[in-house]
Amino acid sequence: MTISVGDKLPDATFKTIGADGPVAITTGELTAGKKVVLFGVPGAFTPTCSNNHLPGYLENYDALKAKGVDTIAVVAVNDIHVMTAWARFTGGEGKLVFLADGSGEFAKKCGLDVDLSAAGMGLRATRFSMIVEDGTITALHSGDAPGKAVESGAAKILETL
Repeated sequence: MTISVGDKLPDATFKTIGADGPVAITTGELTAGKKVVLFGVPGAFTPTCSNNHLPGYLENYDALKAKGVDTIAVVAVNDIHVMTAWARFTGGEGKLVFLADGSGEFAKKCGLDVDLSAAGMGLRATRFSMIVEDGTITALHSGDAPGKAVESGAAKILETL
């Protein structure tokens, strides 16, 4: 079952990079007392994710912050090393929080997982975006066609805020 507006984010633990290397962060730690924009991508370094989806959030970083967003985070079913390299490659390091959902725990608990084995990618997250306020989902967008990041893009989130 897919999560919905009004639901609390399920408990899950991600890996992210800290000053001294990889650190664990839970959904509770990420969202407690904050307004968070969280978006998910099928994979770091994949064409639509790298060329369209993530860049929209970087381009709209200041506009999102001006609307009261405390944290902008991206999650993918990739390991922390891939996510760290992607942060550096995209210029998102220090702006976005890059969350590694290495085994797809979060994606599965949210019902936002997809089996892309036919494309050689295995279990991944669907393309989505959400606004989370103090752990509760206040907006959720998904349903993009393959190769598109319209419903889950930064422009849609800005319209929602």
